Amino acid sequence: MQRIDTALLLLRIVFGLFLAWHGVNKVRSGIAGTAGWFGSIGMKWPGLQARTAAATEIIGGLMFAFGFLTPLAGSAIIATMLVAIVTVHWRVGFFIFLPGGGWEYCASIAFVAAAVSIAGPGRWSLDHAIGILAGTTAGVSGVALGVLAGVLHLSATWRRSGGTS
Repeated sequence: MQRIDTALLLLRIVFGLFLAWHGVNKVRSGIAGTAGWFGSIGMKWPGLQARTAAATEIIGGLMFAFGFLTPLAGSAIIATMLVAIVTVHWRVGFFIFLPGGGWEYCASIAFVAAAVSIAGPGRWSLDHAIGILAGTTAGVSGVALGVLAGVLHLSATWRRSGGTS
């Protein structure tokens, strides 16, 4: 069991902190630049969505890294990656090394979030320390919530044609 807990800790820390740092970069490089780019890919409210994306990546990434409310953190990551895949990466193709970056990397992040959500965060997590029960039902619910949130976000806020109005 210790090997599994160690593996889950490693996955949570690496993927969670990397995603949080990605969100910090959105803020550090200037949220206006991120908002402009969001507008160029067809987001309806690019300023709000840029701030929300940065906050979701930072907070969701840190929650995932620390194993706190892990299924909820996983759902945030899944939703974020689903939106990224559909709005930007799908049309490029599978491989990340393609010009414009394909969808394989975002899908990998989403599936790691799904797997850890379903498996649970392990003994070395805040969830375990404070006695939050995590299990298959919570994990599958988190995955479903992430997919639903991503689909709803896309339906409500993305115009396939791109550009701003």
